[in-house]
Amino acid sequence: MIKRFYPKNDKTLNFKFVQNEEDFIVEEQPIKFSGAGSFLVLKIEKNNCDTWELIDRLAKFLNVFSNEIGYAGLKDKRATTIQYITIPKKYSKEIKLFRNKKIEILDTFLHNEKLNIGDLEGNRFKINLHNVEITDINHIQKIIKLIVKEGMPNYFGYQRFGKEVVDNLAKAKEVVYGEEIVKDKKLSKMLIAAYQSSFFNAWLVERLSLSSDEFKLLNGDIFLDLQNDKLFTPKAITANILNDFHNFKITPTGLLPGRKVFKAVGEASKIEQKYDDLYIQEKGYRREAIVFPKDITCKYDAAKKMCSLDFILPKGSYATVLVEYLANRDRKSVV
Repeated sequence: MIKRFYPKNDKTLNFKFVQNEEDFIVEEQPIKFSGAGSFLVLKIEKNNCDTWELIDRLAKFLNVFSNEIGYAGLKDKRATTIQYITIPKKYSKEIKLFRNKKIEILDTFLHNEKLNIGDLEGNRFKINLHNVEITDINHIQKIIKLIVKEGMPNYFGYQRFGKEVVDNLAKAKEVVYGEEIVKDKKLSKMLIAAYQSSFFNAWLVERLSLSSDEFKLLNGDIFLDLQNDKLFTPKAITANILNDFHNFKITPTGLLPGRKVFKAVGEASKIEQKYDDLYIQEKGYRREAIVFPKDITCKYDAAKKMCSLDFILPKGSYATVLVEYLANRDRKSVV
């Protein structure tokens, strides 16, 4: 497993970050709901409860299959999280009777479609960092200014790979190459997703190492138009492309290997092809290399030695990666 690399941070900080209900709060930034339709959207706050447990409890309560419940994103267990899910409208009366110590339904809306993965604008995070020395807060604010100006690497965080990272990736490779069969389809998909993600992270480390200044764009890169949500490959890296990147209008993307996915060409392909695996039969994807957090604030309580962060990330990006960037060390040591 390649260590995530943050070239713009030259100082390691020893603050403490632990995911729990008080220090890690996540709220989905939802899409606009139609206000009418055959699905009931539930705005739910949950504590110490991941998305799978939430769906399982609701499915059992309503006596429905879990695939009848829609969700836009997976949320961590060790946190306070607010997320949106859908159930068929016909269960509107029954759901009013649902009670659970970990789960509270805050509000309901009508919508014309079942929610699917990715049906959200992003996530807002409120995170507390502890044991932050007063001598370190200036450095944290300096890195935050860099992130505001240039964005941050969009690595997959440690959660993507599970606790036993090396074993999980080895098992995933055996599944991909047909050397092992995992009967649990959900587990099999999670293993393969982790395997795909490991290629992206390794690719991103090499691309970041090309320049100690800003992320170096290469001819043949595939970009995401952030306003239109469309991929494109320019003929060359022109001044206009650089300006659009600096103004957060576009961002380069990296490969998650698999079927039916656009691949880089020219100069960019020379690096990308090192992080591909043609044996992967799952669908491939492109992922933003650099993302641009919004509305970052940082408040410091000197008496408690606590730094409170508040920021919004695009969907699919990891708050723990931002914390790693500030600390300049991987998450396992930021505890």
